[in-house]
Amino acid sequence: MSAFKIKQQKHENFVSLVFLIIKICFSLLAVISLIKLGYSSKVRLTRLREIKGSYSYEKYRFDLLKNRFDDLFSAEGEQRFMKDQDQMISRDIIRVIWR
Repeated sequence: MSAFKIKQQKHENFVSLVFLIIKICFSLLAVISLIKLGYSSKVRLTRLREIKGSYSYEKYRFDLLKNRFDDLFSAEGEQRFMKDQDQMISRDIIRVIWR
């Protein structure tokens, strides 16, 4: 009987070792997955910040252009527009103004 118990004990030790190795592998897999998930989240947040910055800049430019466009239809808007055009054209360019 002692030979049988020794064999059974070796079998139990082997099974325990296999399960321990499986647990270690799953733990490593979980840790690696969490690291990859964290890195992906960091990349995504960085991209979202860049997109938010671009959106804010374009919205600011749009608001400026919208205000200039709205000024065209206000009182004496055409005259202000013509003054702005004179400032935007460099001095060495021939200007033709249709009236």
